[in-house]
Amino acid sequence: MKKTAKFAFLATTLGTSLLLLTGCSTSQKSSTSSQTKTLNVTMGLSEDEWKVMRQDILPDFEKQSGIKVNAIQMESTDVQKKLEASAGANKNQIDVIAQDLNTTAKLVNEGLMRDLTADRKIIPAATYAKQKSIGVFGGKTYFLPYRPNVEINYYNQTKFKEYNLQPPKNWDELLNVAKTFQDKEQLGRVGLKFDSSGAAIEIVEFIRSAGGDPLILNDKGSITAFTYLQKLWPYLSPDSQKGTFSTTNTFLAKDEVYYMPNWPFATNIIVGDGGRKDILADAGFAGPKGEVKTLGGEVLGITKSTTKTKEALTFIKYMESKAVQKKLLEKNGWPSFREDVTGAITGWQKPYYQATDQALKVAEPLPNVLYWADETAILNDVLQEICVQRKEIKPTLDKYAQQLKALQNEAK
Repeated sequence: MKKTAKFAFLATTLGTSLLLLTGCSTSQKSSTSSQTKTLNVTMGLSEDEWKVMRQDILPDFEKQSGIKVNAIQMESTDVQKKLEASAGANKNQIDVIAQDLNTTAKLVNEGLMRDLTADRKIIPAATYAKQKSIGVFGGKTYFLPYRPNVEINYYNQTKFKEYNLQPPKNWDELLNVAKTFQDKEQLGRVGLKFDSSGAAIEIVEFIRSAGGDPLILNDKGSITAFTYLQKLWPYLSPDSQKGTFSTTNTFLAKDEVYYMPNWPFATNIIVGDGGRKDILADAGFAGPKGEVKTLGGEVLGITKSTTKTKEALTFIKYMESKAVQKKLLEKNGWPSFREDVTGAITGWQKPYYQATDQALKVAEPLPNVLYWADETAILNDVLQEICVQRKEIKPTLDKYAQQLKALQNEAK
């Protein structure tokens, strides 16, 4: 009896000890788990782009840093609403945003973004010179380079050779190419992206390359640009007024146009997937005052309300690394803000990204002003009146310049 009782006591004691040890271990694991940081990161990506991000990019970061990434699909147009709602509820729901660089002004103006001036040192030395200051407002840095974009000009080498033409390097040559195709085929084959609901990127490039300012609109350079466009218009492809990033690929692939600008992602679609090795590309043409391209793409910013600034900076530094940028270029067709990536690509893609590299060196963002959406509508209206309706250039520009001034006064 005593022996049995003794064993029972020992078993009970041992069991209690094991439970205590197990509980302690579970508590430690729970504590460690609770210390794992999770970053909420927004991006506006396609399904294929998300596949690359989730399979090839984010897992390596989580493994290296011990920081979990909750990646959220969100277009740039919706980010401001979400951040404002979070701020109103005094609850942070987003830590890092990948934002269209031409829609960042409102976020800064509303005080939704963290000042990263002291963290500019993480911008790689290999960054294209003009992209080092794209996130600067009032002398302070709020966004850092990540995913630039710039249009390159695709052309049908077979058709250019057939008519003994070369890709245009200036406005005179562009007009000659457009006239030649029109004369030989009785249809315009030069396309420009002048969709009336579009971003007016090409319009801005014509204005700037003539020495004009789209924020003035009736200055000498703007008059020069629209005078030229009115002259060029009859020789352009009718597809110009339907030109978007998506339709342009179709126009080129189906030989509806022989020359048209688009973003470099088109290379993988038209040439890589479509097999059109006769569709080549260059950086484009210059205006009277030089070559100007429009810088698009996205930048990374940290929200003002986050408590995870250190982790957010670790994530941005990773996304800016050469290895990640190279992988994003190869798998998604994204140009890099790093010269040692975009300018160093090899294989069949090399000539297309050499053209991209040249274009990025002269690329400038659209004016990052609060009223840019309204100005875009004005620029598209000006094009319609001057080029389609053939109205007088100076009076038309004067009329819309007044509307532009009104917008600028409202924004003050």
